[in-house]
This record gives sequence, structure tokens and C-alpha cells, in this order.
Amino acid sequence: MRRSLDALLAELHDALGDPRQGLPEPVFLFASAITPMINVDLLIQDAARRTLLTWRDDPFGAGWHIPGGVVRFKETLEQRIHAVARLELGARVAFQRKPLALRQVFLSNRDARGHFFSLLYRCELKSRLDPAREFVSGRPGSGQWKWHATFPADMLRVHEMYKTFIEGKDGDIEPVAIELAL
Repeated sequence: MRRSLDALLAELHDALGDPRQGLPEPVFLFASAITPMINVDLLIQDAARRTLLTWRDDPFGAGWHIPGGVVRFKETLEQRIHAVARLELGARVAFQRKPLALRQVFLSNRDARGHFFSLLYRCELKSRLDPAREFVSGRPGSGQWKWHATFPADMLRVHEMYKTFIEGKDGDIEPVAIELAL
């Protein structure tokens, strides 16, 4: 006899653990294939208007990106901003309460991780960056950071939506829908 959807979901829920700690990768991919995700991105610039970017090798490809992350269940936007700063930069930040931008992203050639609402926040470093993660030379590795004076050629394509901010031509919070085929 085929199990009911309710029974399958109850079994899955019991196996998840605490979703506030993040979801197991297969569950996250399934959830992101049936509902949009919300993420925060941290725009950190120094006095010279250089932008702090981190390197990623992930399903979106390899390249520089604005540090960011998906909001967990029952996590506030503020908590995720602080978690991203800690996890990606080994640092603490302060941030402006009003986001600089809201972007709705549709990745037309993918279902899992294919629809996001991205909130861009201007942040200020309140501690030193983790020096062990600084990119110095060679090929960048996942998790390394570097200050950029211009928009890098090897920026993850999905983050081209923030090019004007990196170039110092701030936009506004108006929701803009971005559709990409990656």
C-alpha cells in the first residue's frame, strides 16, 4: 500500500532535526524547487569605495560574489546578516536597517535554487576580517575574501544585479525582477 503524503511528510519532518540550524542539502534543494527563498546580501565598502567580495565555488559556478545567505526558519533578517558576516568573513558588522535594494531573481533553467528574493544591505565592518581567509595570489579558493576597486570580470553572473552598487552608483529599493539562464 502506498503511504499517504501526510505520512511521508511526517517522517521527513521527524528526520530533519532543527530547521533553524539549516536544512540538509537534499531537503533544502527540494524546498527551493517548490517555493522562493529569501536571502540577504552584505554590501561592505571601505573609505576608498572598494567592495569586499568573497569567492564561491558552488552550484552557480565559481567567482566573486557579495557575501550573503538564505534566511533560515524563524531567523530574522538581522540574525542572518550577522551570521553571514561571521561565517563568510570571520567578522562582525553593523548595518543600515533599510535595505538598499530588493531583487527578485528567476533562474529560468533551474528549479532547485531557481527563485530568490534578495535584500541588499549596506554594512560596516565592526571587527577585523579573518586574515587566514584573505586572497593573496594564485587562484582564489572558496571562502576567501578580497577588496575590489572595480566590478570584477569573474563575478558570479547572478550578482551582476549589484554592479551599480559596486561601481558606486547606488540604485534604490525598487523591486526589480531579474531573469537569467545560468
